[in-house]
Amino acid sequence: GAILGGVAPPTEAAAIGVAGAVLLAGLRLADDDHERRITWLLMAGLGSVIAIILLRNLFDLRTGVATIGRANEIGILLTILASVVFFAGVATGLVVLRRMRQLMPALKSATQITSMVFLILIGASLFSLVFRGYGGDDIVADILHSMPGGKWGALVMTMIVMFVLGFFLDFIEIVFVVVPLVAPPLIILGFDPVWLAILMALNLQTSFLTPPFGFALFYLRGAAPASIKTLQIWQGAVPFIVLQLLLIGLVAAIPALATWLPAVTAR
Repeated sequence: GAILGGVAPPTEAAAIGVAGAVLLAGLRLADDDHERRITWLLMAGLGSVIAIILLRNLFDLRTGVATIGRANEIGILLTILASVVFFAGVATGLVVLRRMRQLMPALKSATQITSMVFLILIGASLFSLVFRGYGGDDIVADILHSMPGGKWGALVMTMIVMFVLGFFLDFIEIVFVVVPLVAPPLIILGFDPVWLAILMALNLQTSFLTPPFGFALFYLRGAAPASIKTLQIWQGAVPFIVLQLLLIGLVAAIPALATWLPAVTAR
């Protein structure tokens, strides 16, 4: 809602998503604790997000313009009020989470995941630096240029390699290590960068479903009852993997599916 409503770009919208998660978690725990006042404050915090999105679309909330109309002044004041309610709700949610001993485990988990991502990024950057220093990127480019079938053969081989790597590597490693090596040669071969990026993103989505390291499979394993075996979950993921591959083939055959909307936005 923050992105579609024009309130925040993706990075800032992620922070709003975290605040929303705090509000929802606090609402759930406060409800279990039968605390009506806290529940109403948390609900007001959630409602303030919707109010801010509506105000953003109804009024010009810029304060740096030469003249601000009376209606826009009212909109700015209402937005400030909604923001205060939002932050009060988030603070209340944090207090509830801390009291229920859920805040520190969440912070610890978030810190571990963030540290893991940055360590992978640092390692991938070092690997790419050494790889390029020894001429590895030229070797990759020569291999892709010499593939049978021209640029389409190179694209198919790249998609197959990324799909197979998705069985054993997390999508983060593939994005940081593999994509920077194969994407520039493919773009030089004449593929549209936007279309290529979306095609690779769709391919990486299959890594969530492919055993043995598919994240979605682990989530299902945690939610499924003990009577369902892990092998059954793997077998159940096969149709969804096939659908994902069919979607990749459809986007590859009809590039406009991936490039139409960005082209309209660019205008």
